[in-house]
Amino acid sequence: MSKRKSKKVAAGKRADNAAELRKALTRRSKAELVSALLELAQEDRAVLRQLTARFNVAVSSDELVAATRRAIADATDFDDRDINTNFDYDYEAYEELKRNLARLIASGQLRLAMQLSLELMKQGSRQVEMSDEGMMTDNIEDCLSVVLQGLKKCDLAADEVINWCSAMLANDRVGFIAREPLQSLRDQFQAAGR
Repeated sequence: MSKRKSKKVAAGKRADNAAELRKALTRRSKAELVSALLELAQEDRAVLRQLTARFNVAVSSDELVAATRRAIADATDFDDRDINTNFDYDYEAYEELKRNLARLIASGQLRLAMQLSLELMKQGSRQVEMSDEGMMTDNIEDCLSVVLQGLKKCDLAADEVINWCSAMLANDRVGFIAREPLQSLRDQFQAAGR
């Protein structure tokens, strides 16, 4: 899990290390470098996320859903021993989650994005509830905003959107995550459904 770094490395030392690494890498073949990157990505999901985002890797819908579920798990993970503290959490996983939800919606998979959002609300609100100040609330709302925007433009049945909004509000263990936008969207579809 990516965490905030508390120790600072001197800028000069970091530059020296990067220069030496650059020299070593330039002596390697392209195949060796690709192999090393794949090995790192298989061992560390944060590296996999960074490479996938940086090189805009296309994945199948099933792989995207699986990656989104992993991102939800990584983003909302915390150590039970840290309950009621301002514990570190994986910002990059939230960024991947937001990207993946947007990709699902862009590929016409709005219902899948809605389902995954329900999972995010359930697990994310638990994370907020267990933290001291709920600093990850903004990250969760950023992810959900992608789905909310997609729903504002969708042609789904009003009942389906209303039920989703109600389920989202019910899954919110703290009672304030994206509450206003969810209630507003529900009200909008209730008015349109009459």
